[in-house]
Amino acid sequence: MATAMALLTASTVPAAAKAAAPTAVEVWKDPDCGCCKDWVDHLQANGFQVKVHESGNNAVRARLGLPQKLGSCHTALVGGYLIEGHVPASDVRALLLQKPDALGLAVPGMPIGSPGMDGPAYGGRKDAYAVLLVARDGSTRVFKNYPGHPKASA
Repeated sequence: MATAMALLTASTVPAAAKAAAPTAVEVWKDPDCGCCKDWVDHLQANGFQVKVHESGNNAVRARLGLPQKLGSCHTALVGGYLIEGHVPASDVRALLLQKPDALGLAVPGMPIGSPGMDGPAYGGRKDAYAVLLVARDGSTRVFKNYPGHPKASA
């Protein structure tokens, strides 16, 4: 019985290891952007394997067809989808599971309290923001809303 159990366990390890393999993400950002680095750290802490291009993101954003009004400080590609701005890792995962026919997700601007914009300098403040699903024609709809709350009291 112990031998059968050992064989069963050994045969499932490669499948489990493969299932846990990190998802690859490519990010384009300015080399001096601190919040972009913090967003990359957020992705890595949530199991993504990130390759960073320190070349800015304007050219890649235009090449991928994202409307300028949806822009932010960094652009990423994951699983064939564009990710623009401070999109939470959980929403990237949800996008990859749902597989909608879309260009990707965007959080326009740099909302305080979003991943990468949530450091100690902001004192716990969280502004309301929406993660938008961007259609291939550039139109959008809300993918997920995040409510805000004022600065945390001491």
